[in-house]
Amino acid sequence: MLNKKVTSLEVAKLAGVSQSAVSRVFTPGASSSKKTNELVRKAALKLGYRPNIVARSLITGKTKIIGLVVAYLDNYFYPEALELLSGALQKNGYHVLIFMATNTSGNIDNVVEEILDYQVDGIIAASVGMSTNLASRCSDAGIPVVLFNRTQDDERLSAVTSDNELGGQKIAQFLCDNGHTRIGYIAGWEGASTQRDREKGFTDVLKKNGQGLFAREVGNFNLDEARQAARSMFTASEIPDAVFVANDHMAFAVMDVMRFELGLKIPDQVSVVGFDDVPVAKWLAYSLTTVRQRANRMVDETVAILIDSIENNSTKPRRIKIDGPLILRGSAKILDNYGV
Repeated sequence: MLNKKVTSLEVAKLAGVSQSAVSRVFTPGASSSKKTNELVRKAALKLGYRPNIVARSLITGKTKIIGLVVAYLDNYFYPEALELLSGALQKNGYHVLIFMATNTSGNIDNVVEEILDYQVDGIIAASVGMSTNLASRCSDAGIPVVLFNRTQDDERLSAVTSDNELGGQKIAQFLCDNGHTRIGYIAGWEGASTQRDREKGFTDVLKKNGQGLFAREVGNFNLDEARQAARSMFTASEIPDAVFVANDHMAFAVMDVMRFELGLKIPDQVSVVGFDDVPVAKWLAYSLTTVRQRANRMVDETVAILIDSIENNSTKPRRIKIDGPLILRGSAKILDNYGV
C-alpha cells in the first residue's frame, strides 16, 4: 500500500493553527511567531510532512531555484567558488541546480536551454559565455543572468570578475623590478576575457619598462596543453628567466615539467608566477607567487546582483571588478632591495 501524502491541512489541525499559518512557517521570508513556528514544525515532524515546493511555485510564480553553470571543476578555484555560491544562495532561501557545460571554449546555449526547462529564477554562468540570441531569450523571459569570473561584450549581462588587467600589471612590474629581462607568458584559452585582460595588463607594463614578451605559448587552461607549452618554451636554445602562467592550475603543471622533466631550478633559474591563489599554491611543493582572486567578495557581489534582479526587478546591468593582491612566495626571485 502506498503511504498517504500528508497535507498542510492535517498539520494545521494537529498544531491547532490555520492552514495559512502552516504556509507562512514553510515560506522563506514569511512572518510567523516563535510559538506558531514551534507548534507547526513539531506537528510536521510527527506527521512526516514536507512542503510541496512545486505547488508553491505555481502560486507565487517563483521556483526559488538558481541555475549555476560551470565548464570544468579540475581547476581548484571552481570547487571553492561553487561551494561559496551555493552556500550564499541557500542562506537567501534559494536552491541551486548545477549544470556542467561541455567545455570552456564555446557558449552554453544547449545547457541553458535545459536550465530554462526547470523554470529557474536566475542563472549564474561561471567562466562560460552565452550567445546574443540566448541572452535575449533570458532577458525577454525576465530571467536575470550574472557572469562569474568572465565578461562578454553583451551590455545586458551583469558580470563579476577580478580586476584581471590590474593583476597582470602587478605581475609584470614585480618581475621587472626584480631584475628579469627574458620574460615569458603561457596563455589560457584566448577566447576568455580573463585570459585577454591578464595578458593585456601584463604586456602593457612590460612595454612601459622597455621590454616585450621574450617567449609566448598557449596552454588553454588545460593541464596537458600547459605541460606541452612548458616543454616548448623551456627546451629552446635560450629560455626565459621568468614566466607568468595565466592561472595557478596551469602553473602547477608547468612547474612539474620544469623541475622533474627538464631539471630546471625554481626560482634560481626561472621565476614562476600564477593567478588565482588556490589552496595548493600555499603547499611547500609549489609555494607559488600569484595574484589572489577574492572568491568571497566575488561571490557576495554576484549573489547580491542576482537577488536584487529577481526580488526587486532591477534591470540595470552591473560590471564589477575586484582588486586582488600579489602574494609573494618562493617560486619567484626577489632581490634584496625590492620594496625598499
